[in-house]
Amino acid sequence: MSTDFFVKILSAVQHGHPLVHQITNYVTVTDCANATLAIGASPVMAHSILEAADMASLAQALLLNIGTPDENSAAAMLKAGQAANRFKIPVILDPVGAGATPFRKKLSETLLQGMQVNILRGNQAEIRALLQLSSGSRGVDSLDDQEDFGELAGRAAREYRCIAAVTGRIDCISDGQQIIRIANGHPLLQKITGTGCMCSALCASCAAACPDNLLDAAATGIAISGVAGEIAAGNLLPHEGSGTFHLRLMDAFSNMTAEILQQKTRMTRQTLHT
Repeated sequence: MSTDFFVKILSAVQHGHPLVHQITNYVTVTDCANATLAIGASPVMAHSILEAADMASLAQALLLNIGTPDENSAAAMLKAGQAANRFKIPVILDPVGAGATPFRKKLSETLLQGMQVNILRGNQAEIRALLQLSSGSRGVDSLDDQEDFGELAGRAAREYRCIAAVTGRIDCISDGQQIIRIANGHPLLQKITGTGCMCSALCASCAAACPDNLLDAAATGIAISGVAGEIAAGNLLPHEGSGTFHLRLMDAFSNMTAEILQQKTRMTRQTLHT
């Protein structure tokens, strides 16, 4: 299967330095900014409702992450998303912990109904919660990543008319008609906070550089995340643990090339029967 799109998209990020406006959570904001910078894009983290819409209109992509939501960030996200829609700027939503509390679920629904989300990236529990399906979750974490979530991704893509990326042991990215599966990653990615948020930032960076093919853009961001996790873990010395893994992960992002992605990504693509 051709992986030439890795070359096109990563090159566009590295040479175009697209601006990615991120309204994200305060636990992982620095990591998201640094991951964005590491692959060549330019982050701006503007949370205030007084400027969120204006900043979104200047960017090439908008990432909304509800990891630490409150009424102020919720209002800013809605305004920013609607501004991005007016200027045809891709909107990426990370519904962190959507199934954990009624507030998070309602906020996710408000954002999905109040704007056109172009890429929806979450774990299976979050996506199931949005689709009113039963799920296993604990706080913002998924408890079940052991099955193929291809049909779940396809259903979410059709429901919300977007690219749906359900990440887990095997990541499934769908536009409702076809699905890309990526089987990269490492268990240590679950041992540091923010790897899902960084993955969404990488997807947003790729979407900013390639807005005409958001399925492949999302797949590229997710592939970078998984492959970098494997490289970072492989570079650890015997006495090193999750702290050093975090540093190695950022190094792997910054040293990522399309050739590395083509060599190391374990990916399949198929047509869905709907």
